[in-house]
Amino acid sequence: MSTYTEATKQITEEITSSLSNVDSEQVDQLLEEINKAEKVFFVGVGRVLLSLQAIAKRLAHLGVQTYVVGQITEPAITDKDLLIVGSGSGETQFPLIIASKAKQYNARVAHIGANPDSSMSEYADVFVRIPVSSKIDAPGEVHSQQPMKSLFEQSLLLFGDSLALMMVNKKNIELQSLWEYHANLE
Repeated sequence: MSTYTEATKQITEEITSSLSNVDSEQVDQLLEEINKAEKVFFVGVGRVLLSLQAIAKRLAHLGVQTYVVGQITEPAITDKDLLIVGSGSGETQFPLIIASKAKQYNARVAHIGANPDSSMSEYADVFVRIPVSSKIDAPGEVHSQQPMKSLFEQSLLLFGDSLALMMVNKKNIELQSLWEYHANLE
C-alpha cells in the first residue's frame, strides 16, 4: 500500500515523463492551427472530454473563440475553423464520426493522442502525440502505474496549460488583461 506522498511522486514523475517527450514541432504546428482558426472546436469523451473542456476554457481566456461539440450554443463549423480531437487510442467512435463530419465542411482537424497510426489519422491534418502507454505498446511509451488511462487525461490537461502559457509568451499578453475574458457572473 502506498502513502499519499509515494502516490503523488509516482503520478508527477509519470506526467513529467510524458510531457517532456512530446514533440515540440508537433506542438508548434498545433499552435499555428489554433492561431489561424476563426473558431476552435473540441471533441472527446469521458475524462478526456473534461480535460478538453478545461483547455477550451483556458483558450477562451486568451481570446480564442472556443466551443465544445454538443454544447447548446455550438455554431456551425466552417473551412476557417479547427476541430481538436482528444483521443488516446484514436479509435473512439464518437470523435471519429465528428472528425469525419468536420472534414465534410473542410475544417482542419488536430488529433491529440497516443497512437499515430490510429483510424483518426485519416482525418487529422495535425497530430500531437502524448506518448503514454497504449494498446499498441509503441516504442517510447511512458508506462503508468495508475488505473486505466489516467496518465493520458492528466497529461492532456497540463498539455493544454502549456499551450496557453506558450500563447501568452509568444503574444506578450499582459496577464492582468486576461481578466476581461474571465467569467464574471460568479
